[in-house]
Amino acid sequence: MTGGDGTAKVRAGRRTVEVKRVDKVLFPGGGGAKEYTKGELVDYYRSVAPFMLPHLRGRPLMLERHPDGIDGPTFMQKNTPEHYPDWITRVEVPKEDGTVCHTVCDDTATLVHLADQACLTLHRWLSRADRIDRPDRLVFDLDPAGDDFGQVRQAAGLLGELLDELQLPSALMTTGSRGLHVIVPLTGQQDFDEVREFAREVADTLADAHPDRLTTAARKKDRGDRLYLDIQRNAYAQTAVVPFTVRARPGAPVATPLTWDELSDPGLDARRWTIADAVEQARTNPWAGVLSRARSLGPAHRRLDALRG
Repeated sequence: MTGGDGTAKVRAGRRTVEVKRVDKVLFPGGGGAKEYTKGELVDYYRSVAPFMLPHLRGRPLMLERHPDGIDGPTFMQKNTPEHYPDWITRVEVPKEDGTVCHTVCDDTATLVHLADQACLTLHRWLSRADRIDRPDRLVFDLDPAGDDFGQVRQAAGLLGELLDELQLPSALMTTGSRGLHVIVPLTGQQDFDEVREFAREVADTLADAHPDRLTTAARKKDRGDRLYLDIQRNAYAQTAVVPFTVRARPGAPVATPLTWDELSDPGLDARRWTIADAVEQARTNPWAGVLSRARSLGPAHRRLDALRG
């Protein structure tokens, strides 16, 4: 129910969350892109919550906020503001000169509250708060030189084949921006340094096999027109976009899981799904059975060493 001042009472699980200025435009229309308001963002996050929360629970977050919409300033928020409701989970995480009190999204009400705060995009740690130094996800970020999604599709296929050879399960996700993420579920037996080093060796192996198409060069000027195999997210305190999160781009595209078979869809690109249809894709359960097959990297490392000779 919306009041005359543009405030709505939104039922979210066991709680009712107040959402202010529901008619505020966060995604302006134009240029073929549809306009979306804060109220529509809230509706999307409430609808997708059953599919999104398993990827959020227990994980420290970095919140990307756009109080004046995607054309306004951006705030990257790590510390949880004191004015956030006390029922929102927080976790104190060590850093070099102290700690950071990160927000954790454990329920639909928190997701709705974050949308009310114009948090468009949620970025998560690859580890959980109870084992903060042991990631249970490994992420390869396939970052094209331009906006050539054919380059991304090709790189994903090559990476998927290599991970299959290493007997590692993998899941595919559009970023909602330009590329794809390839995600490997882990048992949490290795620390961040070990996981990142393994990811680097995999990326180097692939780039060495296809030097004209792929690169691991961190500097843009060294990449040319090759796709960048980015493994830098696999480090302590780094984050990756959450499955089903909205990106701050025209049309409200969504970072969306898909199956490996869908990689061959000619209509696929990084912004294929938006808040208008991402929930329908979620209902197809594209990652069915993948994340429950978590692996330790020991056996895969030995297979990789054998491949590299």
